[in-house]
Amino acid sequence: MSDHDHNNLTTKQLNAPYAWSMPDWPSQTQSIDKDALEVWGYVEKSSYVARESLNIRVSCSQPTYSVTITRDGLHPQLVYSQDSITGHRHEVPEESYANGCNWPVELEIFIEDDWKSGFYVVVFSVDGGEKGRFESDAYFVLRKSPQDRCGIALVLTTSTLVAYNDWGGANHYRGLGNDPRTEIASPVLSTQRPLGRGFLKKPAEAPRESHTFMPPIGWEPRYPSYEWARLYGYCRHHADAFWATYERPFVIWAEEEGYDLDYLTQDDLHFDETSLSSYSTVILVGHDEYWTWEMRDRIDDFVERGGGLARFGGNFCWQVRLSDDGHTQFCYRTPDNDPESDTNPSRTTTIWDYLPINRPAAATMGLTGMGGIYNRYGVAAPRSSGGYTIYRPDHWVFEGTDLYYGDLLGGTPVNLATFELDSVEYTFRRGLPYPTFEDGAPETLEILAMAPAVSGEDDRFEGHVPLNGPKREGEAIKHALGDKLPKHLLECEGRGAGMIATFTRGKGEVFNGGSTEWPRAIELRDPFVIRIARNVIDRFSKLDC
Repeated sequence: MSDHDHNNLTTKQLNAPYAWSMPDWPSQTQSIDKDALEVWGYVEKSSYVARESLNIRVSCSQPTYSVTITRDGLHPQLVYSQDSITGHRHEVPEESYANGCNWPVELEIFIEDDWKSGFYVVVFSVDGGEKGRFESDAYFVLRKSPQDRCGIALVLTTSTLVAYNDWGGANHYRGLGNDPRTEIASPVLSTQRPLGRGFLKKPAEAPRESHTFMPPIGWEPRYPSYEWARLYGYCRHHADAFWATYERPFVIWAEEEGYDLDYLTQDDLHFDETSLSSYSTVILVGHDEYWTWEMRDRIDDFVERGGGLARFGGNFCWQVRLSDDGHTQFCYRTPDNDPESDTNPSRTTTIWDYLPINRPAAATMGLTGMGGIYNRYGVAAPRSSGGYTIYRPDHWVFEGTDLYYGDLLGGTPVNLATFELDSVEYTFRRGLPYPTFEDGAPETLEILAMAPAVSGEDDRFEGHVPLNGPKREGEAIKHALGDKLPKHLLECEGRGAGMIATFTRGKGEVFNGGSTEWPRAIELRDPFVIRIARNVIDRFSKLDC
């Protein structure tokens, strides 16, 4: 679907109800109809090594179903296929979104030695003849054994996936309560449940979370990604997280370029202190909003020892906790709701800049979502340029781009600096931006390019038009955190920025692209964006493993 088609999708529905906000659009789950044409499944862990066995849990309403496993990427490789598997239907427990489905293991599949490190998509399917065909999917990452690790590690944003997956009724944003028009989040989410459709596979024409057209005067915002999902039976959050929207477009380009990537998950970082010890380069892509304390430790240690961190992503914001078995993620958002905030305040699951945590977000990534965040999302800076203005064109990041001071990088329709952006507190001196360092930014941080951003959408519609990122949500979080926020956040009136920045720490170096939309700009083969990505990866890849 082209941008023109996306705009038509919105136009055709201007006189219809807001499909994505209708109260009869529940989260995806198993049908109460025991004869429904469907099959759902999930893999017990997110990450494996060769010679382990996959434990796959499946519920199927039909007599038989099929399974394929494919290493995804530029040239998808089928590694396993089985048809006519006897189906068993298992009930979905109440609050499965928090406690898991607890289905029995239906399949055990041995991982052969010749399966390459990568991202694997497991597709479950049933064919109903005249009723059609139903597919759902799951995933796992195959990582290398410690003795084989070296070079570049792509870390998958699994914690953000968990936060947005609302299969079974809820996620970290909405789903609880009896009124589906009231958004009440679940602070507790299980990994032991299927994924909503669209996080792993979807058509190339699926809309993203920003618009490329120029809204007219008086425009009422619509959100094509939600409306498309409503019309075609995908998870409403398909464009907010993970592989199909973010990592996959980047991986396809990287493999075209000849980069050899190893694969890890954020869970690997959390549970394994040595997970990054043999790599020269770590890459983060897309939407990496949620992190645990331990995950940050691994990144900080990696850079300190001399590693290169290449972040082509945005919206570094929330601390979460994981259960000891990794099956449960916790994010209470406000300290009053978090049962551990009094006894263990540094691990409170809220924004990193909450003072009792004592670990500002900018200290790790250089930039933070609390310095942004939205651009060209609904009525959040809806008519901005969509790109970054260049301020330090002589920096090594821009070598070979022919960019000049004041040039626009990745403007609409490329939309590099859209959806969710990261920044730091800054000031201008003689035409150049400089960090103020009041938010914990590293002392070596250089701001290379900037774009405007806002903390949320202003409601100019007196509540009659649903907004998907209203400013009041961010204000409510700040109100809940009160005087335990740093002064610069308390004084913020909704104005922010997006940035491209670099810094050094210890023996290592960090590039932060500051936007979720690098994968899309790379997918569109913008020559300036491509050259920057090459510059960063090539520079960091030359570091010793």
